[in-house]
Amino acid sequence: MVTTNIDPCHHRAVLFDMDGVITDTASVHSAAWKRLFDRYLADRTRTPGEDHRPFSDADYTQYVDGKPRVDGVLDFLGSRGITLPRGSADDDISLETGHGLGKLKDRYFRDALASTGALLFGDAEPLIGSLRRHGIRTAVISASRNCARVLEQAGAAQLFDVRVDGVLADELGLPGKPDPAVFLEAARRLDTPASASVVVEDAQAGVQAARIGGFGLVIGVARTGPPSRLMEAGADAVVSALSDVSVAESAERRLSEVPDGLDRWDEIADRLQGRRPVLLLDFDGTLAPIRDDPTKVTMPLKAREVLQRLARNCPVAILSGRDLQDVRRRVRIDGLWYAGSHGFELAGPDDAPITQQAGDSALPDLDDAERLLSSELEPVPGARVDRKRFALAVHYRNVRPDDVDHVISTVDRIGGAFPSLRTAQGRRVVELLPDIDWNKGRALRWLLDRMGLSGTAVVPVFAGDDYTDEDALREIHEDGIGLVVRSAEHGDRLTWAHYSVDDPRSLIALLARFASLAETA
Repeated sequence: MVTTNIDPCHHRAVLFDMDGVITDTASVHSAAWKRLFDRYLADRTRTPGEDHRPFSDADYTQYVDGKPRVDGVLDFLGSRGITLPRGSADDDISLETGHGLGKLKDRYFRDALASTGALLFGDAEPLIGSLRRHGIRTAVISASRNCARVLEQAGAAQLFDVRVDGVLADELGLPGKPDPAVFLEAARRLDTPASASVVVEDAQAGVQAARIGGFGLVIGVARTGPPSRLMEAGADAVVSALSDVSVAESAERRLSEVPDGLDRWDEIADRLQGRRPVLLLDFDGTLAPIRDDPTKVTMPLKAREVLQRLARNCPVAILSGRDLQDVRRRVRIDGLWYAGSHGFELAGPDDAPITQQAGDSALPDLDDAERLLSSELEPVPGARVDRKRFALAVHYRNVRPDDVDHVISTVDRIGGAFPSLRTAQGRRVVELLPDIDWNKGRALRWLLDRMGLSGTAVVPVFAGDDYTDEDALREIHEDGIGLVVRSAEHGDRLTWAHYSVDDPRSLIALLARFASLAETA
């Protein structure tokens, strides 16, 4: 068993399975299933090829746990050589169909629940409380139609922002696990992409569903039984209790809590006293306003003038998600350092481009993902698949609101099929990147080292606007100055920035003060 962290910097929602993870009802379900199957097998006329041995714990884990009850009935009986019709939701408990026996199991479960009650595991509420204090939203998932009743009895209904249970799944026609549909529906209702969400599961089918759905972190909970079954199903980590899961502490604040940099200029100037600033700046949404068509983005003349002033007196670097040559062409200022493709391509003022060769191995998968996404999203009006050398960006700024979830889930699903790729979120864009330990923060530190500017004599100043910029803001949190450009598209999200500005125009005004300070130093 290991202890694992949920990082608010990367994870914005956590989806919990209920039975066996949040509530001590897995044993009640198991007992209800055993009562159903043992009685049914004992009463059924023996037929050659059928196995009538009693229902076991291993049967529960392999054929029933985590699945909709009808699937559990048919899958277990199928393993014993018994084939029954699925039936319909109107079937009575007296009928030998998947629905009929499923309803009988449900009656047994309610009877047991009424006599024993539902207990909330003691380690559940502290973890969920910690998540909520860190601004991470929560959902509860269950294949059971009794989910609401169990949560109410356990006093846990108030712990979750969203509930997706067997009743809702039937209403929406969602398939059961190991299909990821119920998890993706919960993430959609939390307004959080799968790649920025965590799934906590105790069933193999649930772990498999989360892995298929492209969720950012899958934590298995093995309160009983071997942890290997969940690791083999695809869990990133397996714990024996929720007390082994922690929420990483950070110095992040809500955007609304970050002071305005123009209002606090005197404070910023004091931090620069006697030290040399090094400006490292994002491009889209930071130096240049976001446009509906990313090919139409241009840097304002005022921004170019301020950058030229800065470059004459202090080092300046541009860190962008665009390809290196693309961002160079749009900035068109000599003497700057550049990092393109989120830092996978780097270059100094006079150097030939340097690429992170570790990312080369992901290029074939990016090629395949591009073909698949282009094909699947071609019918979606407004969806734009933009291939860069080390990234594949899917823009949905011009997509109808009803189609946005489909676009995001398609990228998550296709990206999840390629182990060499990871998903990153931006402003109305979702990207596939090489899954290696490299990001804007690492690229920023590489640039400082390459410039020969690491140390106490300089102050790195980074400005960005998007989630992908948080790696750089976090990197310089202790030894630099972080600036974030606010955006209504991000709401009141968490950030590592020290100061904020309203828009790119306000940032240019603030950078002009940096330029004036550098000119008089």
